Amino acid sequence: MSDPRLADLSRRLPELRLLTAPADLEHYGRDWTRRWVPAPLAIALPTSADEVQAIVRWANEQRVAIVPSGGRTGLSGGAVAANGELVLSLERMNRVLDFNAVDRTLTVQPGMILQHVHEAARQHGLVYPVDFAARGSCSIGGNIATNAGGIRVIRYGNTREWIAGLKVVTGNGELLELNRGLIKNSSGYDFRQLLIGSEGTLGIVVEATLRLTDPPSPSQVMLLALPDMDALMQVFALFRARLALQAFEFFTDHALRHVLAHGAQRAIDGDYPYYVVTEFDAADERQQEAALAAFEQGMAEGWIGDGVIAQSEAQAAALWRLREGITESLAPRRPYKNDVSVRVSAVPAFLHEMQALLAREYPQAEVVWFGHIGDGNLHINVLRPDGLAEDAFIAQCEHVTKLLAATLQHHGGSISAEHGIGLVKRAYLESTRSAAEIALMHGVRKVFDPNGILNPGKLFVAD
Repeated sequence: MSDPRLADLSRRLPELRLLTAPADLEHYGRDWTRRWVPAPLAIALPTSADEVQAIVRWANEQRVAIVPSGGRTGLSGGAVAANGELVLSLERMNRVLDFNAVDRTLTVQPGMILQHVHEAARQHGLVYPVDFAARGSCSIGGNIATNAGGIRVIRYGNTREWIAGLKVVTGNGELLELNRGLIKNSSGYDFRQLLIGSEGTLGIVVEATLRLTDPPSPSQVMLLALPDMDALMQVFALFRARLALQAFEFFTDHALRHVLAHGAQRAIDGDYPYYVVTEFDAADERQQEAALAAFEQGMAEGWIGDGVIAQSEAQAAALWRLREGITESLAPRRPYKNDVSVRVSAVPAFLHEMQALLAREYPQAEVVWFGHIGDGNLHINVLRPDGLAEDAFIAQCEHVTKLLAATLQHHGGSISAEHGIGLVKRAYLESTRSAAEIALMHGVRKVFDPNGILNPGKLFVAD
């Protein structure tokens, strides 16, 4: 606390918790990318919107940059503090503030863990339907900052569909209350939607009002083994036409091998190049028979090689682990990641081009990919070969990402589907957005954050 700027902050906010121990700086100064050495000035852990406002005003006066921080489960460097920034961690702002039974909304602080949001909704007989594997550690504020999607986008959409209102502290310390939970509100620009997905560059979410919905119908989970890549879209089309899908997730044999080595249990004998975990409504005998008929047709057409359907909640969880355990199983290898998307109709052509590109450019590296076929989102994980230096590996991967970005541009896709641009993908923003759009984005940022103190260096190559 010898830094005079921190001493000044402590005088203004004597109750504010500030951390400067090296272990804390390292822990809070990075996200899951692990590519940058954390070097924050300090860690601030406010407990209220008032404290957040005061911190932002202090930061403007002292010209200290702020990195907003949630669960730090992001994969694009959006929560990295490597240049003396103040990390503003929202983890102590983690309470439910209100439940409205009539509006069916839940108002929470931004540091609330997604799994706790799910549990709070279930206490009232409702659900917050946005879900992904990192539910036990990611925070709702981070989900909003990246417009996170996850495994049930095919049924429920992305985070932005479920945000009824926000309270946000802008870059100049103003507190905005956006939309106020209204269903209809045609009174000008919807800044709520602008803030969602802005990666902490326009404002800091200090309160979110979430829409809730009815629990889904009873469902069944099925694991399918497929003989080739083309079968992915054929089976998806078949199942989407016959069933009320809640999720349709695929992964490769490479991904399965890592998850099994990490402790998951094999569910299908034999080796297949592609697998699908799908969940669908199965509330009555008619829906269950439709699922069996779809499976049998897929087998008859040669699109499905084998399959298994869960007979209990425990078996369903075991099948889902084969998909949801991929990221955790790969984490020790520190993979280079791409998170890309195209229109669902463009998936077949893009998959073939992407597969050829990866095979050509990574002759020695293992490439593990999986994704959300139902919404066109693919996750590509490249594992560094033994003997290849980290710097050389990153340089190779960035060269391939440039080629991948050009392929995505050809197909009208995005270099970032649900993890944001952050530090990792900022050089490729122009493959997704036009020069005119990027200029407008810079202008919007200047209005919300005149001094450029919020998450500088993220999203744009130059602020």
